[in-house]
Amino acid sequence: TVHYTGLGRLDDRIYQALRSVPRDYFVPEQLQSSAWGNFPLAIGHGQTISQPYIVALMTALLRVDKTSKVLEVGTGSGYQTAILAELVDQIYSVEIIPALVAIAAPRLKRLGYNNAHVIVRNGYEGWVEQAPFDSIIVTAAAKEIPQALLEQLKVGGHIVIPVESDVPYSGQQLLVGQKHDNHEVSFRNALPVIFVPLVKNPVYD
Repeated sequence: TVHYTGLGRLDDRIYQALRSVPRDYFVPEQLQSSAWGNFPLAIGHGQTISQPYIVALMTALLRVDKTSKVLEVGTGSGYQTAILAELVDQIYSVEIIPALVAIAAPRLKRLGYNNAHVIVRNGYEGWVEQAPFDSIIVTAAAKEIPQALLEQLKVGGHIVIPVESDVPYSGQQLLVGQKHDNHEVSFRNALPVIFVPLVKNPVYD
C-alpha cells in the first residue's frame, strides 16, 4: 500500500475518528449487523457507503488538521462526512440526490456534528459560496476532473478524487492532487479503486 499511496502508518487521529463514529448508524437497518465489515454496503438510490479502509485512506491523503476547511463531494450516508467532522474545523458536503440529504443532514445533527454542513447540489459545481477550501474529497468517480473544484481549492491544498481511466479496461484510479503557487494542480495515482459514478443529474429508485 505504501508503494501506491506514499503513506506509511495512518495518523492516530484517523483511527480515533473511525472508533468514534458509529458506522452502523449510517447504513440501512437490515445491514447494521454487517456495518463493521471492511467492505462497501448499499445505502439505496444506487449509492454505497465505502469500506472503512478506503475512508481512512482517502482521509489521510487529504492531510487535514483541526484548522482545515474541507469540501466533500458526495455526502451519501454521511459517514465520510462524520469522520471528517471529527478531524477538521468545518466540513461542507454536497450531494445531488435529495433523498440522501434528507437522511444524512439530520443524522449528522443528531450525532452533534454542528461543523458539518450539507446541501443538495451538483458535485461538479462544488460549493463556490464557501470556497476556498484547504482540501477537497470526492467520493464518486468522475469522467474528468471538474475544473470548478480545482478553482475552489486553496494554494497548497490537496484534492482526492477517483477518476475513470482513459486506458481501456483499466477501471478507475484514485488521484491525489496538490495546488501550487502558480495555481496549477499536479496529480499522482494513489490506488486502483471502484466507486459509483459522479453524476450530473439526480438518480432515483
